[in-house]
Amino acid sequence: MKLLEDRILSDGEVLGGKILKVSNFLNHQIDVAFLDELAKEWKKRFSGLKVTKILTIESSGIAIGCSLAREFGVPLVFAKKHRTSNVNEDVYSSKVYSFTHDEYYNVVVSKKYLDSEDSILLADDFLANGNALKGLIEICKSAGANVVGAACAIEKGFQNGGDELRKSGLKVESLAIISKMDESGIEFRK
Repeated sequence: MKLLEDRILSDGEVLGGKILKVSNFLNHQIDVAFLDELAKEWKKRFSGLKVTKILTIESSGIAIGCSLAREFGVPLVFAKKHRTSNVNEDVYSSKVYSFTHDEYYNVVVSKKYLDSEDSILLADDFLANGNALKGLIEICKSAGANVVGAACAIEKGFQNGGDELRKSGLKVESLAIISKMDESGIEFRK
């Protein structure tokens, strides 16, 4: 999606050749109107599919998930990275490795919010190795929910997570797929 690619080129910053910082519009300071435009594009790409809930992981996926949930007219559910005192009931859980933070999280979703009647659209800001989405898929399988696809803003195509998920049969729609990035620039997959 040219809109997102242009925004990455104008406002993104590559750190150490591995990290793309888009904090000023996507995951620290949020350009809500911009995310709503992205959600409209995902709605087109997933048209015809039954979606009953959007599922993401805190915290960076929540903003994208809100725009998607509003566009699809369904609730947003997010997996918490840590069990808290307000999540004391039965939960579905999965262990997820975070590339950005270089650590594992045990993500949880209350069993109250997912069940076998649900058709889930996964949402995330970045897709690199696919660990977050794989963890969410595991949670959905535990709940008996049907995963209809994954909406990702930015995919690091050179890390193969998206290709692996697509080969497994998952419909993955990333709006910007980066084929190469370093301090000299960013190239997008055509």
